[in-house]
Amino acid sequence: QVQLVESGGGLVQAGGSLRLSCAASGTIFSIDAMRWYCQAPGQQRELVASITSGGSGNYVDSVKGRFTISRDNAKNTVYLQMNSLKPEDTGVYYCNADLRLAADGKTFRYWGQGTQVTVSS
Repeated sequence: QVQLVESGGGLVQAGGSLRLSCAASGTIFSIDAMRWYCQAPGQQRELVASITSGGSGNYVDSVKGRFTISRDNAKNTVYLQMNSLKPEDTGVYYCNADLRLAADGKTFRYWGQGTQVTVSS
């Protein structure tokens, strides 16, 4: 069974740091893009950062210079290093990934279960 499992969330004071991880497991041929989303209380889920299979990252303006997305293809894992955290970064962080389960080229988008990040002022 293919699944994505996030870890690393928690409670941190403003200005602090957290590192989120998301590991894909199961029978996977390869992984294309991987992404992190944040769903703040009462808000829609929004894209925070994405990374291509080649390691090129993109960020929403509000986290540029503070967050860094990276991946370890050997471990099928994507990371989100979050520095200089602000209370407005609070939310449930979800990862998703475009997985190829076989060599036929079809991709399927999977979501993790989410991890809570709370930044206190």
